[in-house]
Amino acid sequence: MSSAGAAVPQKQWWHGLYGGLQKMGRSLQLPVAVLPAAGLLNRIGQPDVFGADGLGWDNVAKVFASAGGALLSSTLGLPLLFCIGVAIGMAKKADGSTALAAVAGFLVYFAVLQAFPEDCAAGTKLLGNQCVDFATQKGTNAVYQNPGVLGGIVIGLLSAWLWVRYHRVKLVDWLGFFNGRRLVPMITALMGLAIACIALWVWPPIGDALTSFSEWLSDLDAWGAGLFGLANRALLLVGMHQLLNTFLWFQFGSFTKPDGTVVNGDINRFLAGDPTAGQFTSGFFPIMMFALPAAALAIAHCAKPHRRKEITGLMLSVGLTSFVTGVTEPLEYSFAYIAPALYAVHAVLTGASMAITWALGVKDGFSFSAGLIDYVINWTLATKPWLIIPIGLCFAVVYYVLFRFVIIKFDLKTPGREDEDEVEDVTKA
Repeated sequence: MSSAGAAVPQKQWWHGLYGGLQKMGRSLQLPVAVLPAAGLLNRIGQPDVFGADGLGWDNVAKVFASAGGALLSSTLGLPLLFCIGVAIGMAKKADGSTALAAVAGFLVYFAVLQAFPEDCAAGTKLLGNQCVDFATQKGTNAVYQNPGVLGGIVIGLLSAWLWVRYHRVKLVDWLGFFNGRRLVPMITALMGLAIACIALWVWPPIGDALTSFSEWLSDLDAWGAGLFGLANRALLLVGMHQLLNTFLWFQFGSFTKPDGTVVNGDINRFLAGDPTAGQFTSGFFPIMMFALPAAALAIAHCAKPHRRKEITGLMLSVGLTSFVTGVTEPLEYSFAYIAPALYAVHAVLTGASMAITWALGVKDGFSFSAGLIDYVINWTLATKPWLIIPIGLCFAVVYYVLFRFVIIKFDLKTPGREDEDEVEDVTKA
């Protein structure tokens, strides 16, 4: 067989993997879309809003804090949301039975993990779900193996695969009730048990390795934040940035709330009041609220005169979306593939914003994205949030000048600068 012929299967394998990872990235956006509701509920329930230091409605605050905490829980809430989201997103022609299978598999998996707590510290004994020191009559929550959202993602992937494989299977007549969709939750539950048993054995070294890497990145301080920002924007091009975000945002690090609840992940720790959280979120605010809208303005000003009004309306829309909500993909994709070098500069500047913001002591976070809504809601939780405005304005100037110069200098075909025949083709299509 010729070398050219041998290269085809390899290329097909790579494209299949790449397409699967892209689909995985899109699937992770479904559970992430729940976070604004979770963040808002959690924020309203904080002491300085409805609680003792705010309106004084303690019981009302407990209701909202409990509701938001249920969704943000790194032990059950978030892993279950990611499990269901991935199962629905990865299964072809998924329906409600896909989600049911995912829930069945996850609940079995979660229960098995909870049946095997880690050994209690010396001088204490496991009693129920607590390690109790009988000399002092005090107890602390027992520690369990917790793959967190990564475990939820694994069960979700497994559920999707099992659904695609077995949802049309027909059994013998006397077992006909369990045909197809009714069979999948049963198989998924059994597989959830198997995955839990495997996790009890393999997760400790895997979790330790991921934690060590995250601690190394965190110990780099501003440089670590910068590297994360650069990698985050680079992976956005192929739709896989959520894969990078998952561990650092939802699982890395721990913080114990006043009520004894332990939360994990940079986002959850920030929302719970951890003053050390925000390393992997703070620097996005200057970019999403100021820099990218400035880039949109530059693109509009560089459009051809007869198309400037049309493009200004388009850029105003995506720029405002970025500013208010922090959703940047419509704006970034408008120039990413037309001007990859310009996007590379954007990725580097995002890393710079992450590093500079953290180096200046700004600690801010979000439930969904780094837009105005999260900026205002979480103002009192943040450290030096006011600095985001001057930092963002400086980046806005840099982005506007740089984008306008590069677009005109190299005659980039950004929106509004396309050749007339290309515009006519698009219009006719």
